[in-house]
Amino acid sequence: MKLYHNLSKIKFLKKSYAFKFLFVAFIGIHIPLIGILFFVLYFNTSISPTSVLVFSLIMTLLATAITLLVLNQLIKPIFLASKALDDYRNERKLSVLPTEYNDEAGLLMSNIQESIFESETFINEKQDLIYMLSHDLKNFAGNPQGLAKLILDEKPSDSIKDLANLICESTDLQFRYIENFIKLLKEQDQVVKINQETRIIIFPNILAFINEQVEQRLIDKNISLNVSIETEEAQLKIDEGLLVQVIINLISNAVKFSYFDSEIKLRIFTENDSLIITVSDTGIGFNELQIDELFKKFTKMGRLGTANESSTGIGLYLCKKIIERSKGQLTASSEGKNKGAEFKIVFESC
Repeated sequence: MKLYHNLSKIKFLKKSYAFKFLFVAFIGIHIPLIGILFFVLYFNTSISPTSVLVFSLIMTLLATAITLLVLNQLIKPIFLASKALDDYRNERKLSVLPTEYNDEAGLLMSNIQESIFESETFINEKQDLIYMLSHDLKNFAGNPQGLAKLILDEKPSDSIKDLANLICESTDLQFRYIENFIKLLKEQDQVVKINQETRIIIFPNILAFINEQVEQRLIDKNISLNVSIETEEAQLKIDEGLLVQVIINLISNAVKFSYFDSEIKLRIFTENDSLIITVSDTGIGFNELQIDELFKKFTKMGRLGTANESSTGIGLYLCKKIIERSKGQLTASSEGKNKGAEFKIVFESC
């Protein structure tokens, strides 16, 4: 940026990025010519044609190298602007770009800086508004539920009791959706701020926590979890807690769509220098046309489980976001209805 800054002080170059390039190129082109003139005019002894040719080639190569180095420094504003935009898109990292320049590159940096701050402000204001509205909606949903419980306390007739229970069930469902919506916002914010540093994940160490989180769900449907850890540790660009969260979510999803007295398999292994984690079941499965819908936010694929468990349609969406932000891939496959499903996480070697 120092060269760009110094050139911007020159009056006729101040407002044009193209003129800066042309100025540097003009100087670079004429360096060999100036050198040859000095060589011919001021060299005391006789000059052979070969000497002039060799000197001309050396000066041309030298001038070309210097010009390319200078032009490389001159594109620094474009590089900084591109990096700032890339950092914000991938890591939500706020950069500070200079905004005092008046040429095309300066306007680009200024516009990117302004756009980044406007986007960040909009995201924060949107989340604050949604949190506030979600809180108010929970209060509104709680009012009819409170009245319905008062009605139930009065020991009404069976028909009124059924209606009151229906109101309670409806508001409970509203509560769950609101809570999951808030969870989605918070976890999305967490996903975009994932630290991309490489970490060593030791899989036997996280297994106990995974078992603890899914144990009751497995017991409720008498489902066994078959765990196969063929690779005990790996270097991955993912936070250990987020990876655990993804695996728990995939196992919970498998439990939801598995039949009673069945089996779910968790396998962790290495293949072709890639770490692979699979969660497979023998449940209701899905057809090939439904695969793209599985990972969409609030997807139409949100189905009831085999024990009528409800689905919010955000779990797999978040899992995919977390894995992709951590330089991995999450895919799903099934041979068809009632033929089970497999979810596969693949991390290429770091």
